Amino acid sequence: MIRSMLFLPGNTPNMLINGDALGADAVILDLEDAVSPQEKDAARILVRNALSLMGFSCQTVVRINALDSGLCQQDLEEIVPQGPTALMLPKTTSAQQIQQLDAAVSRLEQSHGMPLGKVQFIPLLETALGVENAFSIAAASSRILGLFLGGEDLTADLRCKRTKEGKEIDYARQRVVCAARAAGVEAFDTPFTDVNDDGGLWEDARYAKSLGFTGKASISPRHVPGINAVFSPTQAEIAYAQEVLAAIDEAKRQGRGAISLHGKMIDAPIVTRARQTLASAQILGLIGGETHGN
Repeated sequence: MIRSMLFLPGNTPNMLINGDALGADAVILDLEDAVSPQEKDAARILVRNALSLMGFSCQTVVRINALDSGLCQQDLEEIVPQGPTALMLPKTTSAQQIQQLDAAVSRLEQSHGMPLGKVQFIPLLETALGVENAFSIAAASSRILGLFLGGEDLTADLRCKRTKEGKEIDYARQRVVCAARAAGVEAFDTPFTDVNDDGGLWEDARYAKSLGFTGKASISPRHVPGINAVFSPTQAEIAYAQEVLAAIDEAKRQGRGAISLHGKMIDAPIVTRARQTLASAQILGLIGGETHGN
């Protein structure tokens, strides 16, 4: 389960070395926007060596350069054999791009004796066209781990101002979540870019969670604890979910069809959310493995 994803520039050895200790569920080792053209080759080797030698305990995502950049194939040849959790493809606009990437990664996995499909994909949707094609992108390959919304480049493409409140990307956020869930994959929200506004980060993360996002990216380690907290089930949510499934068990035992809890009818969506809450809590080690209402 990935709640938090922390961007780390691929050309900064100190940040790569310390990245595993910053508390994020995943680190995004960035070979694209964070690296100047003259540093691309050195950053690629640095990230390759970090993946090979450091033994990250968190999940590892590498943001490669775009397919049409002239740099992508070199990125793949150095990075794929190291077996990162996923590749992040920037400026994804079509299913065909994902299929092209899939074919290239499959060839490398086969040539290096790796299990086919080991490396997953996180398409970065940061244009109007990418958002509009979100479902076809999400369904383009079994390698898709989730969709990632890039709010900064998207607002530039939309010709609107990027604000803290984020109303200008409401449609895109909802579209990405719907597309991801329809395709059975995760959805990751754009970073909150004011690294000094902790209150704003919490508000933005809560809003993203309320829309259905799985987690959220960050450009600063300072935001990671808040993101992890927001995207984790609370003790109250866990307790209520346990009550719901216990009520289901009791109703089954008594042969009752109608079920209520605290004066509210318990229907199928409530049961589904309860199971999702407890599944997340189990993954995060917040509760043991016992479940009810199966």
